[in-house]
Amino acid sequence: MAKVGRPPQDPARQLERAHRILDAVTELVLRWGYDKTTIDDVAQRAGVAKGTIYLHWKTRDDIFAALLRRERVLLLTEVRDQAPATLSELFGEYARVLLRRPLLRAVLGGDSEVLGKLSRRKRGGPTGFELGAPFNGYVTELVKHGAVREDPGDHVVVIGSIVYGFLFLPDGRPAGDRPTEDRIADLVADTIERALGTGRPPSDPDAATRATLAFLDAMVEVAQQRLALSLGSKERVK
Repeated sequence: MAKVGRPPQDPARQLERAHRILDAVTELVLRWGYDKTTIDDVAQRAGVAKGTIYLHWKTRDDIFAALLRRERVLLLTEVRDQAPATLSELFGEYARVLLRRPLLRAVLGGDSEVLGKLSRRKRGGPTGFELGAPFNGYVTELVKHGAVREDPGDHVVVIGSIVYGFLFLPDGRPAGDRPTEDRIADLVADTIERALGTGRPPSDPDAATRATLAFLDAMVEVAQQRLALSLGSKERVK
């Protein structure tokens, strides 16, 4: 455990300390829930003084916002590392990665035991469905190459419905009847392909692959920029 004392002034050490604090928050929130996790708990687990935490964030909610931004970066980076070539592969990998990150699953599902009062707030965003304008351009590129159908439109709605539906299969299924995480991810990819695919190879498969990876690169960059805003001193928190 790191020694409690005067906060380091070196930017690299400050960044390391911020991540160490977020590691502690992740562990404690998953163990006790957000409502029962205090700043004192976090300081003790991270091995820093309580006042040191306030050099990074003004409030406990600010810490959690930074944590979710970091989770988003980790999610998108891991999906990008798998180099998905198609829209269906992209969201299949998204589902696979998310299912293995318990905090993101709790956020997406509004798990009150983990999130406490935060579960009553608007969900979404940090889990990866904050797609924005880059996604529209990405879909346009895929349509141009015959990789995705233009109709019925509302691609975000279709994809979101498929992903949410599979990630949160109804409770009450017979014991052992729930598909594995990998099987759920494969079902997400297959269903998206059936719903939005053209049924034929793209006219330029390499161009479709480049568009997919470029979209993910853009998403990762934006996520990293937002995280950077949350890891500085309290004056920099947005």
